[in-house]
Amino acid sequence: MSVRTQSSEEPAEAVHRAGFACFVGRPNAGKSTLTNALVGQKVAITANQPQTTRHTVRGIVHRPDAQLILVDTPGLHKPRTLLGERLNDVVRTTWAEVDVIGFCLPANEKIGPGDRFIAKELAGIKKSPKVAIVTKTDLVDSKTLAEQLIAIDQLGKELGIEWAQIVPVSATANKQVDLLADLLIPMLPEGPALYPEGDLTDEPEQVMIAELIREAALEGVRDELPHSIAVVVEEMLPREDRPADKPLLDIHANLFIERPSQKGIIIGPKGKRLKEVGIKSRKQIEALLGTPVFLDLHVKVAKDWQRDPKQLRRLGF
Repeated sequence: MSVRTQSSEEPAEAVHRAGFACFVGRPNAGKSTLTNALVGQKVAITANQPQTTRHTVRGIVHRPDAQLILVDTPGLHKPRTLLGERLNDVVRTTWAEVDVIGFCLPANEKIGPGDRFIAKELAGIKKSPKVAIVTKTDLVDSKTLAEQLIAIDQLGKELGIEWAQIVPVSATANKQVDLLADLLIPMLPEGPALYPEGDLTDEPEQVMIAELIREAALEGVRDELPHSIAVVVEEMLPREDRPADKPLLDIHANLFIERPSQKGIIIGPKGKRLKEVGIKSRKQIEALLGTPVFLDLHVKVAKDWQRDPKQLRRLGF
């Protein structure tokens, strides 16, 4: 019997892996914050209201030996509207297509019906390995964290899910974020990079800009608004007659709400709130594009757009 050993003349070929991971979890489980922490730059929108991610935002983690592409799906929930049903279809399709699924469960909240609802759906997806990610560990003591780890292990046993790993992380305190990437990468298929280095996301710029405006518009607004805001970037044009060293990009965007009564909430007294939304999102857009921006925002009513297929299409859903 001959055993072939590597001779010193044959250098070991480094294996490169590339593939897709998606983070799932109930709304506000820390999925977008984790995506941003892994990529090292803001690509997914984060807001304190649940249900803010609508587009599949892919963050791309570049490593010499691997490329991990993060697909951030909307939170799966029991749908109440046509929009909700479409979002859930997007989620299930995504889960079936990725190489690894990370199930995010916050350390500071006991496992609830929302988590079980998602875990049951996950149990039905056989081929993708599943990693349980305990998020927001900076908010709890070690005893609470240990209890949560045991509860997640139990949940897997109960539903027949075999966790490939259970990993506690804190994206805001940057704890164990790199370790998470180290654990996800071996689960990806071997292959060349799928995106050029330097790309952090494959979202079209206009979609990312719309998301930044929407995030700024959601901040500090009462709970009745999160689902009711859609943003469409109507046009982006370089300002004419500007010297080459002082470019300016004109961006015209509409914020759509469902009812006239919501207009006042968004605009604020004497337009103060809308102005703040403009200032905040403009800074982030300039950071994203690396160029000065003039942002022109208008608030429009699109009556009950979440329930109207024609309007959903027009607003990009």
